[in-house]
Amino acid sequence: MEVLRPTLIRIGERIYRKNFIQEQSCQNEEEDDFYTGPGDCADEPCDAFTVEETERGFQCKLEAPSPLYKYIIGKKGETKKRLEMETRTSISIPKPGMEGEIVITGQQRSGVISAQTRIDVLLESFRKKQPFTHFLSFALNQPEIQQKFLQFKEEVLEKCSKDRGVSSSLFQNPAKLHLTLGTLVLLNEREIQKACEILQRCKEDFDKIIGGKPLPVEMTGIEYMNDDPAMMDVLYAKVCMKDRSDKLQVIADRLMEHFVSSGLMIKEWDRVKLHATVMNTLFRKDPNAEERNYINIGKSPFKERESFDGRKIMKLFENFCFGELQLNSVHLSERFSTDSSGYYATSGQLTFS
Repeated sequence: MEVLRPTLIRIGERIYRKNFIQEQSCQNEEEDDFYTGPGDCADEPCDAFTVEETERGFQCKLEAPSPLYKYIIGKKGETKKRLEMETRTSISIPKPGMEGEIVITGQQRSGVISAQTRIDVLLESFRKKQPFTHFLSFALNQPEIQQKFLQFKEEVLEKCSKDRGVSSSLFQNPAKLHLTLGTLVLLNEREIQKACEILQRCKEDFDKIIGGKPLPVEMTGIEYMNDDPAMMDVLYAKVCMKDRSDKLQVIADRLMEHFVSSGLMIKEWDRVKLHATVMNTLFRKDPNAEERNYINIGKSPFKERESFDGRKIMKLFENFCFGELQLNSVHLSERFSTDSSGYYATSGQLTFS
């Protein structure tokens, strides 16, 4: 199937076809060499890149965040050397930790274009393997909601603490209760600024949907993310519009569409799954863990992940009401951060009412 239906890689406005090659497993991807060979990408149309003609040949420049430089260089510089040899170009990369432009020069225009195409695919491949740094969120940590959440936690521990795996370490920090709309990998200030600009451009869409008014929502009921309630990994509260309209879902999906089209977000699902995590087995090992399950439900960064028996919790608290609140802003939240209120630090924010 890899041959008949090869993977398509979208980079900006261009789409590449990745031809199948035999891959070897390695223990540490970041330390091993990775290289996109001559047959991995289709020839690039000559007008797809901005290539300047110089006194010594041709030149083009591309921007990439410094954390990705090492993947172009490769182990002991082998990737860069092969790229230069096979495309007959010279590739200049800024020093590690320094932001700047990658400059490709060569005698032949086709060689410069080929080198840039391969570097683009290389960067995109490894960007997808980076842990997310930011996420779009609605804050759900209003005082009334926090109080009801703590009540929920107290009652669960009182009535279900003898059930397998149930303990206080599973519960979310009440100050960080939130609705996740999507995750992003932003590797430098330029990318963070781009994300902030995209967020602000969403306001016009929001105004059309909700007329500049806040979204009245309620957190009522709980649900789990896997098939067996006796083997739960994540338990979440359901969040919906008080009038049962689909406005919250429409806004979430519209946000995702804007960020996916910009290349800053990977589309994993047709629709955003609206949920607010209240219990997560990741918290047992790391209280600051984020909702990686939002992207890869059922996959865990840990080799072994101890589930908990949530059958009694579902039976007793299936319709638990956490309260009502007004949503009026979307945050570009920083992972592993805390602001003065106890919520995540914000890189950008869109207030729509």
